[in-house]
Amino acid sequence: MDTSRQTQAADTGLVYGKNAVAEILKSGRAADVVYIQEGMPEKQAAYYSALAREAGAVTKRIHAAKLAAMCGTQSHQGVAARAAQIEYVTLDALLDAAREKGEPPFLVLCDGVEDPHNLGAILRTALLCGAHGAVIPKRGGVSVTPTVLKASAGAAARLPVARVANIGEAIRRLKEQNVFVYCADMDGRPAYTERLTGAVALVAGSEGSGVSPLVRRLCDGAVSLPMAARGTGVDSFNVSVATGIILYEIMRQRAQEGGVGL
Repeated sequence: MDTSRQTQAADTGLVYGKNAVAEILKSGRAADVVYIQEGMPEKQAAYYSALAREAGAVTKRIHAAKLAAMCGTQSHQGVAARAAQIEYVTLDALLDAAREKGEPPFLVLCDGVEDPHNLGAILRTALLCGAHGAVIPKRGGVSVTPTVLKASAGAAARLPVARVANIGEAIRRLKEQNVFVYCADMDGRPAYTERLTGAVALVAGSEGSGVSPLVRRLCDGAVSLPMAARGTGVDSFNVSVATGIILYEIMRQRAQEGGVGL
């Protein structure tokens, strides 16, 4: 058997075999879940768990019989991954899409968003608010997986998504193209007080720590959302909710100024 060959169960998006799964996870192709057979030697299981974590996929331990039924073969070698089916674009393609519409670029960048439901909600809102595309990192955040597609209600298949090696470098490139980059940050100025028109990009941070310090320093400004329920123990909006509110404010201002987006 050629174990270097990428083995895939028909029409399921399920790739199995040790080498095939490792190649998928290292290549940057989106993966949703990595299934590891119960009883696999711990060192091997830890290796695939680490690869899955780097690729933004979750891991599930599964009985050998169930894994064989999923793969349709006993030759799964104890590991399988469910791969996504979308095609990523380049950052330049997102800018070209705005140019073709005769509109100033409007993008959302996700700096370490790890929950596929949050990413799906962000992509859904971005599409509905008229964004030209989204940018996600190859490492350190969830990719566009089947779960993301489902959570986005299909928006992830319609909104162009660029997957870049480094969010910081993407910000630098956008600024070279005269795109003003804001990040969502609790210490920023209230979003409704900022002029969010023209060529603009919004960076959303991770669920736990928000926007990374390096990315925060690279941004041109930071915006926040004032909250009414301080002191209740609920000290912030969910990242997808906060991003959605700010994206809507950007759409509102763009429409008010130049009829773009509504």
